[in-house]
Amino acid sequence: MGWVIILVGALLAHFIQTSGGVSIRDIRFNGTNGQVLSGLLYVPPEVTAENKAPAILAVHGYINSRETQAGFAIEYARRGYVVLALDQSGHGYSDAPAFANGFGGPAALAYLRSLDLVDVDNIGLEGHSMGGWTVLAAAATMPDAYKAVVLEGSSTGAPFAQEGSTEWPRNLAVVFSKYDEFSQLMWGVDRAQDTPSSPKLQSVFGATEAVVPGQVYGDIAAGTARVLQMPNTTHPGDHISPEAIGYSIDWFAQTLDGAEPIPSSDQIWLWKEIGTLIALVGFVVLLAGTFELLLGTQAFARLRKAPSGAAYAARNGKWWLTFAISAFVPVLTYFLFLGWGAQLLPGSALLPQTITSQIAFWAVLNGLIVFALGFVLRGQRVEARGDVLGSLLIALATVGIGYLFVLAAAFLFTVDFRFWVVALKPLSLVQAKIALVYLVPFTLFFVLALRGLHTGLSVAGDSRFTQYLSNIAALALGFLVFLVIEYGNLLIAGHLFMFSDPLMTVVAIQFLPLMAIIAFLSTFTYRRTGSYLPGAFINALFVTWYIVAGQATQFPVS
Repeated sequence: MGWVIILVGALLAHFIQTSGGVSIRDIRFNGTNGQVLSGLLYVPPEVTAENKAPAILAVHGYINSRETQAGFAIEYARRGYVVLALDQSGHGYSDAPAFANGFGGPAALAYLRSLDLVDVDNIGLEGHSMGGWTVLAAAATMPDAYKAVVLEGSSTGAPFAQEGSTEWPRNLAVVFSKYDEFSQLMWGVDRAQDTPSSPKLQSVFGATEAVVPGQVYGDIAAGTARVLQMPNTTHPGDHISPEAIGYSIDWFAQTLDGAEPIPSSDQIWLWKEIGTLIALVGFVVLLAGTFELLLGTQAFARLRKAPSGAAYAARNGKWWLTFAISAFVPVLTYFLFLGWGAQLLPGSALLPQTITSQIAFWAVLNGLIVFALGFVLRGQRVEARGDVLGSLLIALATVGIGYLFVLAAAFLFTVDFRFWVVALKPLSLVQAKIALVYLVPFTLFFVLALRGLHTGLSVAGDSRFTQYLSNIAALALGFLVFLVIEYGNLLIAGHLFMFSDPLMTVVAIQFLPLMAIIAFLSTFTYRRTGSYLPGAFINALFVTWYIVAGQATQFPVS
């Protein structure tokens, strides 16, 4: 069943992103200082060297990849633009380190201009968050090589871009959402709603009072035009906002020549997101189904065994205390342990992904807390270790088969499995080497955490539904409450409840679905083997792959 769901989702995504005859090419090209950069090139039908088309360089933000820009790229290509969706330096399949060589922006613009099917007099630049700094680096390096810029959730000036003025960059649209988490970093205001009054923004617009959203300042023909648009979404929400995407479409329609006049309200990209979401769900189903099939083979039949017992006869006060600690301690320690990880584990040849190192550090410490908790709040003893070697082998086979399907979808349909910021894609060779290192701490975490889950929180007589729900809540409820508080405060007060680290708050969004998937897979395997090890090993392989493939690499790795 899983492979059928994957096929349906991948086909839907493929047909949407190639709608109207658009072709998508997975490309590599040489950047600055020997760096190799990666991108997806969207080419509209009938575009040739004799029939050139306007073009747009579209760039994702920090710890994302080229596929994150799909909503923008699909809509631009439908309107006749050649689109280069770039993997920034150290992201996706582009060589590390991150932040190097203008984030890869100058080389990407030069490559786009070198294509004989591009009208070099009509090139636009669009970037989200750090992708905005990427395209601004290109604009600063090649000031006459583009015609217009859209900054989505980004800014000119510090910390990583040239200061803006009324004349640079050319024809600038600032699309900054009303609930953007990074307003302090980008425009120096505590609330995104106050961005029109930002002195930094006003200096770029040449305004002496608050900038009026939707009003064009300056002159398009002279290259000095400016406009501010404020969609009703958040910083990562720009990727799945028809409003945010529509504003960029409108700006390029006003500032570039040669595109098809399709209204910005006519958007189909969401169906691609639905397709890759279906494929992601299919992947989880595939892992469960594969595990079930492997248990039916002679090689793994010995692993099948019913759970030997439960830690509690019923849910009493001790159980609820253990549950609360399991659900909320990982969240309460989230910023603290991540901060310690950043200080103790800087980027290095051994641990080249700083955020992955932070998450691994947080995970290991929480695994040790769960392990220690088992000695203090112990229910009835449950024997659930099982066969170590057999568990490892079935986990490798299960995740290996899942990996082949992700690889096939990328090769056949040029899609990964994703929705919004949750994305699963094939590893590059370099990322595969990196994953082998991070697999060690994540395996330790999952062995300790899932041992605690199944031997410390199991309740006799639970129905299948109750068991799944209880385990999902034990792993994911804390993050759900955390995100509700953070984003509830953002909607009410205009800023995050704990707005000192908006980046890691955004990262935490992924933890909610990820923890639910982890709980589902571990419960599925435990119910069939009576052991926490198969689920621990499967989740260690899956989560390490997921994180390493989606993170930035800050230290060069060969």
